[in-house]
Parts: sequence; C-alpha cells; structure tokens
Amino acid sequence: MAPGRLVDEEVAWPLPTVSADQYSYEGAPRNVAYIQSLHYPKELRPKSYEIQGTHPDSQILFVDVKILEATGKLPYLGDVFIRGQRIEAIGHVPQKGILLKDPKVRVFHGKGRTLMPGLGDAHAHFSWNGSNLDRLGDIALEEHVLLTARSARCYLDSGYTMCFGAAAAKDRLDIVIRDAINAGDIPGPRYLANAKEIARTDGELVAGITAFADGPEQFEKVVSHHIDLGADQVKLSMSGEEITETRSAQDCYYTDEETAACARTAHNRGTRLCAHARARDSVKMCVKHEVDVIYHASFIDEEGMDMLEVKRNRHVVAPGINWLIATLYEAEAFGYPQSKAEKVGYKKELETAIRGLREMHRRGIVVLPGGDYGFAWTPHGTYSRDLAHFKNLLGFTAHEAIIASTFGVASLFMRSHEMGQLKEGYFADCILVDGNPLEDVEVLQDHDKLNIILINGRVHKAARSEYLPPSMATHGNNAIVPEDFPEVKATMQREI
Repeated sequence: MAPGRLVDEEVAWPLPTVSADQYSYEGAPRNVAYIQSLHYPKELRPKSYEIQGTHPDSQILFVDVKILEATGKLPYLGDVFIRGQRIEAIGHVPQKGILLKDPKVRVFHGKGRTLMPGLGDAHAHFSWNGSNLDRLGDIALEEHVLLTARSARCYLDSGYTMCFGAAAAKDRLDIVIRDAINAGDIPGPRYLANAKEIARTDGELVAGITAFADGPEQFEKVVSHHIDLGADQVKLSMSGEEITETRSAQDCYYTDEETAACARTAHNRGTRLCAHARARDSVKMCVKHEVDVIYHASFIDEEGMDMLEVKRNRHVVAPGINWLIATLYEAEAFGYPQSKAEKVGYKKELETAIRGLREMHRRGIVVLPGGDYGFAWTPHGTYSRDLAHFKNLLGFTAHEAIIASTFGVASLFMRSHEMGQLKEGYFADCILVDGNPLEDVEVLQDHDKLNIILINGRVHKAARSEYLPPSMATHGNNAIVPEDFPEVKATMQREI
C-alpha cells in the first residue's frame, strides 16, 4: 500500500514541546463521563468468564481504609466487607462489631492505607518473554506455555486484575492460559484472549508470530479461524514499526476492502477487532470500518481526529506510550542506542503521539493505559509506568490515569457493571496500597507498597503481619511480631 506519511505536515493541536503543566487541571476526573459514554453493541459482548476457587462462605473485612472507588469520588475513610467473590458492604459495614469478633472473618487493618480496584492493561502480551521479539516464534511450545503462565502471574503480582490480550505468539497460548486462570489452576488476572496478529504478506512485523492473509476472502477465513480457536478478540497488524527498519510506522498495509472484510466477519460472529495502527491512514480505516480498539494511533491527523471524535462512543485508543519512551531512551543497554532510535524515527513518533493523545483526552476520546510490556527494555512487572506517563505527558490527572486503568479497562471488557470500581455487588478485585496514589501515582510501581492483592475475593498477596490486630503489630506490651518471609523477586524474563 502507498504510505500515509505526515512528512513535515503540522496539525492544529498544541506542539509537543508544550509542557504537560500547561494542561494542568485540578477538578473532578473528566474521563468518567468519557468512559460512561462508551457503548459497544451488545452483540459484541465477550463471554463473562468467572474465576473458580473462591469459597462462597469466605468473609474478608477491611477496616480503617482510605477507599478510592475509581468512580470519580475523592477517597474517604471507611470499611469494606467481602463475602465470597463480591463486595457486600462499603464505607459503612453493618454489624461490624460482630464481624470483628467472628473467627471465620479474615480481618485486615488498613491503618489509613488506600484500598482501590485492581489495575487493568488494555494491550497485554502474556507470551512476550522479555527477550528478542524475532525469536518468539522459535520458542518451543512447552517452554512457551510456562513463560506465558509466568507473565500472567507477574501481572497479578503487580496489582493488575484485568488484562485485554493484544496478540499471542502462538495460536492458542492466550486461550489456554485464560482457561487455566478461570479454572483456578494458575494465578493471573481476568483475561480476554487473542491469537496471532494478522498481516498481509508485505506487512508483517515479525513473521514467526504472525498469521497471513491477502485479499478480503483470505482475511475472512483467517479471522474466522481465530474465532473458532476461542479468541475473545482478533488483532490486525495494519501498519509498520520503525524498529524493523523495513516497515515504517507511517505505512498502512491494509486496503479498505480487507479492513471491511475483517470487521464484517468478526462483528457478524459477535467478536471485536483491535489493530496495530500507528499510521494516519490505518487509524482512519479503523474508524471508518469500526475496528473497535485502536492501538498506538501515533500519526493521527486532523481528519482522523475529527472522525474519531464523532465516533468516540465506539472506539478506545490504547497507545502503549511506554514502548516509545523506553525504545528511545532506555534501550541502549540492550544494544539499541538512542542515536539509532532517533535516526529511524522514534523521537518524531513520540513527540507526534504525545501531541495527538493530549488532544484526544481534551476531546473526550477514551484513551486507556497499557501496551507492549514484555520486551527486554519494557519488562514484565513494570506495567504501571503507563499511569505515570499519562499524568506526566498526556495531560491526565493522577485520578484520571487510575480511572482509565480501572473503570476504563472494565468498560473495555464490557463489564463495568461489576468490575473496575469499588461498589457493593462488584467483584472483590482490589489492592491495598501503602501510600496515596492520587498524590504519588508512581507508588503503584513499587511492588513493596502493594501490601495486599485480592482477586475474586481471594487473597493473592498478604504478609503474615497483615493478619495481626494492631495491638500485636507493634512491640508494645511485649508482643511478638513474627518476621515476614523475605520476598523472592522473580527475575525478569530473558532468553531461554
């Protein structure tokens, strides 16, 4: 396809050199309304999976916590009672005194720490292994299953309870890991699975992890095949990536007819599409043909922005901004120096992307964090860097960044009625944070500050001292405080 290049064109929104401070805003989170206006057709709702293994009689009581609901309301002190998988009471807990004396109730004393919903990633790659992308297709299946399961656990260890799969290195890797998580066999977040990304034979990024098609009929067959495998959404690889040095991020490789065939096939079968779409023309094709989730959108132009604004209740953008930042500034230790990254175009792309994403947020387009973690310089376990980037670069407040990663990703799951916020009746997917993320969103990057992690009403992480009443958590009255086992940090995934 002919490339859709920006060259030296300028667009109307502010220059990337404008400081994010000049977008300062201190009011109520604006993106609550943006996310509430997002409405995918109900026939595209994915299966509402549940995670097995939580006993229905399980009871957990958090007392004296600062509750961050992710509804837009400011945090407030209160208590939270969980029965089985779900939150039964929040703020004021009836019969709290009786529950505190009940030996069947597990009590956690918050001591003013922040209880908030688990985080979400809108662009997750469980099967990326922290190594060379070109070698992903060469990893033997058995080892690759283990690596993918390890990534799933790493997300949960990092406070992430929702992940939207953006492509897998092998056809069924995401699918079998999703099913194992839901069966309670392995730890991991709630997950919507993908299969291999689909590209034209002249447009792949990495051949070994790509499914190929040419022409509308072939694309229809490949999309149908991925749905038959059990994928919850299907990924199109529509534009290039500068690191390949052969496929520019400003090139669009799909035709209108091929994009339309993919959308028609997927939507007729009740499945959504997502797309690697950095190029100007690929973004416009996504909006025109209702590709539901647009990844990157770095080189969107004014026409594309206007189109996206008109259909902002139908699309989300997940830019994967950390990939651009890390590739430009943090990859030298892995053999990719900044001079090389600038030469191929990553500095220009980052500046252009920041400009466009600020404008999307200003216009009420839903922008969600997450994306492309799992490379050597974007390792698993560092996912919440995206929230800091949203705050520091894209004009989001810390509260808005958190809402995007919680309520926003739950809405992407089409399950915001029971996930992504702390409300009565919602799944008890939450984290207790030693700090105030609204004042210091970077605290979410410190795993040691994520003191308790729950998913589905079940404790995934809690130190032994968390089970003690406050009177035993100090050295007063000669109380003996058992030492916590030192945390064993998992090494980042590297080459096998």
